[in-house]
Amino acid sequence: MSLDAVLSKIDSDLTTSIDRLMEFLRIPSISTDPAYKEQVDQAADWLVADLQSIGIAAEKRETPGHPMVVGHVGEDGDGPHVLFYGHYDVQPVDPLELWNRDPFDPALEDTENGQVIRGRGSSDDKGQLMTFVEACRAWKAIHGTLPCRITFFFEGEEESGSPSLVPFLEANKEELKADLALVCDTSMVSRGVPSIASQLRGMLKDEFTIIGPRIDLHSGHYGGPGLNPLRELSKIVASFYDDETGRVAVDGFYEGVHAVPVEQLRQWENCGFDEAEYLSSVGYSQPHGEKGYSTLEQQWARPTLEVNGLWGGYNGAGSKTVIPSEAHCKITCRLVGDMDPDALRDKVRKHVEDRLSPDANVVWDNDLEGAPASVMNLDRPEFEAARGALSDEWNREAVFTGMGGSIPVVGYFDSVLGLDSMLVGYANDDDAIHSPNEKYDVKSFHKGIRSWARILDALNK
Repeated sequence: MSLDAVLSKIDSDLTTSIDRLMEFLRIPSISTDPAYKEQVDQAADWLVADLQSIGIAAEKRETPGHPMVVGHVGEDGDGPHVLFYGHYDVQPVDPLELWNRDPFDPALEDTENGQVIRGRGSSDDKGQLMTFVEACRAWKAIHGTLPCRITFFFEGEEESGSPSLVPFLEANKEELKADLALVCDTSMVSRGVPSIASQLRGMLKDEFTIIGPRIDLHSGHYGGPGLNPLRELSKIVASFYDDETGRVAVDGFYEGVHAVPVEQLRQWENCGFDEAEYLSSVGYSQPHGEKGYSTLEQQWARPTLEVNGLWGGYNGAGSKTVIPSEAHCKITCRLVGDMDPDALRDKVRKHVEDRLSPDANVVWDNDLEGAPASVMNLDRPEFEAARGALSDEWNREAVFTGMGGSIPVVGYFDSVLGLDSMLVGYANDDDAIHSPNEKYDVKSFHKGIRSWARILDALNK
């Protein structure tokens, strides 16, 4: 099949493709807010109709929450079988007053880095999702068919914790099995540098309350002899870290952590990442993680323990002279390599409990949540084929990168479907996803479509 003709079709149809995306972006599919349930449903219907318009057998599948969209094209024997995943739900838009325009009235805007598509969901994940759909549309228009067998799987709950995802995968595992999952919900390591994520950090969440006296106490009556839970909590939080090395000081915390292969480090060192810009853009003058590791290693390949919230006592206007009866803490750990979230939870809790003073007690939250890191199987030939395709499109060597965040669906594809994932995205770090004035570069959208066409062609060889 001719790839050049497909690429030319993508170029000539770009304006129409952008118009289609704009229409999709106008649907306020906010999954976290029950007030938008009808609009989330509308977005699912829009996708079904769009896939059907290019000859894909697609339908909306109901769940206890928001619907899934599933589509199939091709038959057994039509080359490799890929499953493409994206999500059509979006984040809430608050605070609305910080937007420069209606979040669901998307528009093209000129910026110093080129033209962008401004609107909620433009980058996360409607614009990214549509790069693949538009690539398939162009293939179908030129050849009347697609280069391989494809299952389309679009979720409507990614931004609200995916409560229906695992039950849906388990109930439909035979239908959804494929040779490889393609995921377009990631970014490029730096502008213009095509990237394939090779690893994702896992996540562990926990929350605890330090309890001291049975009621809040007058600090004049009990200040001195009284145990103050906020002071107790401050002491424990400080003990989580080694100030000299920047390492987490919880015993056994680094079990399962592995060194990054030398070749991978070489790619990271030459991927165009600007450390100074990355740090200064949020007001930092230097990195504050583990000493002896680069900023990218700290972000992608090292585990962390972060304090996400501390509170207790009086927080109103003015002063209230109390020793509070309780103090609260929320923490998260980012996991790498073979770190076990359940074992790590036990270690963190032991660290806290071993350091409690007499008359201090700890109560742990039992809404447990944790997932291990995901490491992609780069030995599969599809990864090098895709890297070559991306390098050709962007006229620059594509790189295998890490990711500091977590994408739980990748782990679920592995554990439920036995499916390896390839993560390719075209977003930029300044896209302001989850924030006011979200945007997606027109270049990312255009070259993203062309990139998927090249990848599909490379996977079929």
